[in-house]
Amino acid sequence: MPTLKRRFLHLLLLGFALVVLPGRLTNAQVASTQPVSYAPSHTVRIGDISSIEGVRDNYVMGYGLVVGLNGTGDGQQDIFPVQTLIDILQKMGVQAPSGAVITRNMASVFVTATLPPFADPGTRIGVNVASTGDARSLQGGELLMTPLYGPDGKVYAVAQGPVMLGGYTAGANGNVVTINHPTAGRIPEGGIVEHQVSLDLGQLKSLSLLLHDADFLTAENVADAINQNFGDTTAMAIDSRRIRIRLPIGGSAAVSRLLARLEAIPVQLHQPAKVVLDERTGTVVLGGSVNLGACSIFHGNLAIQITTQYEVSQPSPLSQGGQTEVVPQTTVQAQEANAKNVQLHQGATVQDLVNGLQGIGSTSRDIIAIVEAMKAEGCLQAGVQVI
Repeated sequence: MPTLKRRFLHLLLLGFALVVLPGRLTNAQVASTQPVSYAPSHTVRIGDISSIEGVRDNYVMGYGLVVGLNGTGDGQQDIFPVQTLIDILQKMGVQAPSGAVITRNMASVFVTATLPPFADPGTRIGVNVASTGDARSLQGGELLMTPLYGPDGKVYAVAQGPVMLGGYTAGANGNVVTINHPTAGRIPEGGIVEHQVSLDLGQLKSLSLLLHDADFLTAENVADAINQNFGDTTAMAIDSRRIRIRLPIGGSAAVSRLLARLEAIPVQLHQPAKVVLDERTGTVVLGGSVNLGACSIFHGNLAIQITTQYEVSQPSPLSQGGQTEVVPQTTVQAQEANAKNVQLHQGATVQDLVNGLQGIGSTSRDIIAIVEAMKAEGCLQAGVQVI
């Protein structure tokens, strides 16, 4: 009998635990959850905030020679242009000793380009040219035919043409004026694609959209917007960045039509609250969705200036044993500005913070320090990213 009572008590406690203790939410419970008040959003196209998985750019790079320079090419100590020119001449049946090659009118360069998605053979692309030696300028130069290689070592494009610069250098007898960077330039449509690297949409086993900025709420909004236009089983948000799309029947043409319609669908975009700080340039960017708590900001500056002047101490005339000495005279000055106050109340906006900081004459460096201190204190509800 005691054993039956003990078992009855165990079953009673187990049933009580199943009723009281929380478990995993079912799909019905998730769907019936009360709506949450979200941050302000705005409407954008799906094509502007996402990309197709597998459809991407490809980088290619090559090494070439720019000729036709007016004495602004590489110096004689650079062996790269000499070797390159000798190799080119040998392919053309010209034998030239390395000592007879003068490199002042040519420069060795690296050539880089980006193959866009679905670039077929014959497609023209722009290429960038940058000097690898000590050339002073590529002005007036022309790039000789240069193969462009991919990471796998295969040639995917060929580049050639006159180099266009966004600057120049001029001068003589040691007086030189340089505008921008004359050792780097660009050849618009100077490359021709030789091999196809695009993805065949008809061979896709699965189709997914990838958000540029990961966000669970935006991913769900994208899936809901697609399902409202195509059906409840067309799209499903897998995580905060990936939305899986059901492949249509009909090959690459059907996939292309589907993607064209998908990109034009409007969707609500929720941007996370973020503050971006660039301490190298003093740039501060505060998003409009940043929330501020009540706080009082006091900020002042302390400037310390140390100056040293050298004075010459000479012995008296006709004195013996004296010598001239240089005596440094150091002066230290410290100046501290009075602390200025900015008062923020609960619910203050980014504009209130900006107006307050401008009112006390804060510089970009001051704002960076203030924002970091506000984040540490907890009155700035946003992510801080330092670039």
